[in-house]
Amino acid sequence: QVQLVESGGTLVQPGGSLRLSCVASGFTSRISAMSWYRQAPGKERELVVHINSVGGSTKYAGSVKGRFTISRDYAKNTVSLQMNSLKPEDTAVYYCNAVTMHDDYWGQGTQVTVSS
Repeated sequence: QVQLVESGGTLVQPGGSLRLSCVASGFTSRISAMSWYRQAPGKERELVVHINSVGGSTKYAGSVKGRFTISRDYAKNTVSLQMNSLKPEDTAVYYCNAVTMHDDYWGQGTQVTVSS
């Protein structure tokens, strides 16, 4: 089992920055990849960014490329999402996801609201 806890979501003005964190616990050595997803009201959950455990390769959604940066601290079992130049359309609940060979784990989500 892997447990994920996100934090950092809040209200921020357009153009602002925010950093989300996700702390993993449990069988963290079995995690093969971690991701951030988001879900806006009335929309489907979408992938924001993905990072592989081996090699650290990343894949960003086109809508956030150049503005968001994922990082992973293996010593602290944490994955962070630095979000810059935020737009109102970035408003959503952001979820942390971890994948092992056999399972898929989700955090409870953290609300990000971009509004003036």
